[in-house]
Amino acid sequence: MTKYAAAVDQGTTSTRFMIFDHAGNVVAVDQREHEQIYPKPGWVEHDALQIWERTQQVIDGALKKGNISPKDIAAVGITNQRETAVLWDKSTGKPVHNAIVWQDTRTDAICNELANDGGQDRFRGKVGLPLATYFSGPKIKWMLDHVDGLRAKAERGEILFGNIDTWIIWNLTGGINGGAHITDVSNASRTMLMNLETLDWDDEMLDALGVPGAMLPEIKSSSAVYGHARGTLEGIPVAGDLGDQQAALFGQTCFSPGEAKNTYGTGCFMLLNTGTKPVQSKNGLLTTLGYKIGDQPAVYCLEGSIAITGALVQWLRDNMQMIETSADIERLARSVEDNGGIYFVPAFSGLFAPYWKNDARGVIVGMTRYINRGHIARAALEATAFQTREVLDAMNSDSGVPLTALKVDGGMVYNELLMQFQADILGVPVIRPKVAETTALGAAYAAGLAVGFWENIDDLRSNWAKDKEWSPVMDSGLRDGQYAGWKKAVTRTFDWIDTSDSQE
Repeated sequence: MTKYAAAVDQGTTSTRFMIFDHAGNVVAVDQREHEQIYPKPGWVEHDALQIWERTQQVIDGALKKGNISPKDIAAVGITNQRETAVLWDKSTGKPVHNAIVWQDTRTDAICNELANDGGQDRFRGKVGLPLATYFSGPKIKWMLDHVDGLRAKAERGEILFGNIDTWIIWNLTGGINGGAHITDVSNASRTMLMNLETLDWDDEMLDALGVPGAMLPEIKSSSAVYGHARGTLEGIPVAGDLGDQQAALFGQTCFSPGEAKNTYGTGCFMLLNTGTKPVQSKNGLLTTLGYKIGDQPAVYCLEGSIAITGALVQWLRDNMQMIETSADIERLARSVEDNGGIYFVPAFSGLFAPYWKNDARGVIVGMTRYINRGHIARAALEATAFQTREVLDAMNSDSGVPLTALKVDGGMVYNELLMQFQADILGVPVIRPKVAETTALGAAYAAGLAVGFWENIDDLRSNWAKDKEWSPVMDSGLRDGQYAGWKKAVTRTFDWIDTSDSQE
């Protein structure tokens, strides 16, 4: 009798393998970082082969740490950094270029050219997304246009494309020896190539972006058996696939329309379940697929995507060397009573929701001689909360249903100062679950459902439990004043990059 479900959680900065029991508790975990590659300003790449090596290492590591036999695992799910594009040779299994990461801005010119005929929202009705450097489709086009001979090979069916989920599943299920070339609806909806209504690749989008259909994976449900693992997990069903933010929604058991979660990671992502019909945003949010369980109808979401939140703390640690570890940010921020009048808008990769301005860049405004390291640390944390407030306002407006509480997860939710400020600036309670690593949990849930380890979503709901709740205590006048200052600061980031600037 199997005891566990497991998940590969392949994120922007690291890869984890997590093993869960039937109650949703973490039994074992292993994690390893991978290299961040910055060839030019605004460019961000990963070595896809290194990511696959890390995946194999953390699978071995977690099994060893937990003294767990693979035979005790019912199924394994995959969750992944979304929009990060990999192209590889079908016969050798080798990538033809470094993976282009979701934060990368090199496709600016491609997006601008496409927007010349119909504007930034030209395809929004069909794919739910604005034209932006964020998504995979333009990244595929860039590689096909810039790697010698690649387009001809792709048209001959010799090249495969995938977001990271597809790359991991293909390798996990055999690679060049019959690996499953698939993705799920949640990841496919982040490419700009999938039609929201048909849940299939859209010929008009393939034509507009010049992407040969032969290189694309088959789109499947988020909870279904795609194949069986080779190697360490030999014979284990690979049965769940969700983009990281949709996996967190699943792990937070937001299965009813109107339920929402916010994940605090490298970026910040708020998703609202809108049910089985897509809701088009009028306020800069994305219309995206939440998940699809087996043969059941697909569930849609509105999403507010913020590019830089936890990554700002990493920047203070690595680039500015202001702190030794990411956890030190809270102590430094607590060394001052407030932000000293400064705002830090981290538009390092442009602005995502609700603005979608590729030409924005980061600013710190309001600087005086009074400001010290503590104020900068505090403003960096507050930036996450302010950006979340902007997304929540847009979500309330689009859905017509004011959110009464926010479920939160991800690494930053253990920062007590940030969580209290988040509740204060939103004016609603913020709730952290007992298992805050809900991204991996959601992928394990999807896999376990597919093989009957969990019978239905009510089983999953019964696992969810509250760990801590923060209620707003800030005076409404102070809240409004601080938020107005933030909104003013954001305008200072606009139009910083000239789109014809050769350095970008």
